[in-house]
Amino acid sequence: MIQREILGHEVDCVTLSLKAGLIPVDFTYQNGEAAELTMRQLQPEFGQQIDIARIAPVLQLNESDLDPRFPVLEVSTGVFDLIVPLRTLNAQKRVKIDTPAYYNLIEKLNAKAILTFCPETYDPNCRLNVRFYADYFGVPEDPATGSANGCLAAYLVKQRYFGEDSLDIRVEQGIEIGRPSVLRLMAEKTAEGINVRVGGRVIMIARGELVT
Repeated sequence: MIQREILGHEVDCVTLSLKAGLIPVDFTYQNGEAAELTMRQLQPEFGQQIDIARIAPVLQLNESDLDPRFPVLEVSTGVFDLIVPLRTLNAQKRVKIDTPAYYNLIEKLNAKAILTFCPETYDPNCRLNVRFYADYFGVPEDPATGSANGCLAAYLVKQRYFGEDSLDIRVEQGIEIGRPSVLRLMAEKTAEGINVRVGGRVIMIARGELVT
């Protein structure tokens, strides 16, 4: 909206001044229209690792539903989220946050929101299925979360989830709540840390006029 409605011309980048810091947003174009936006996120920080036995009851899953090869870990690219690897789409579908257990857990953590993911997907063009819960911030489940997926991208590279020190993948989110979205995650390990970008395609679906 800034590029199209305020600036009114093509730009390579717009820098947003957010609470977490300055976030550059890069633009690519097709036929004169913005086609995809990617946000360059802050260098990731990694926090506490959480035992499976502590998080499984919060998600109302069995401990066997979580992937034991990878840790449950706090990650921040500006705001901490708890990243939880699941084994199957079946487990992902069955996630249901136990609200009292959730609040009891986050009292002791920097992370106040939970992102679960699994390698099985509805769309074969996507590599992961993602769900995000942030009831602490008034969002029981979100259909598309750029900052949280930035944390996920950093996690995937740090843990070498795909066996590499870089990634460029698409993930699906919001399907379980009837608001499907697809996000592009890009991350690369460097000498300075992990560079993370999160983006998606741009589609104009509505236009209106503010009447005061």
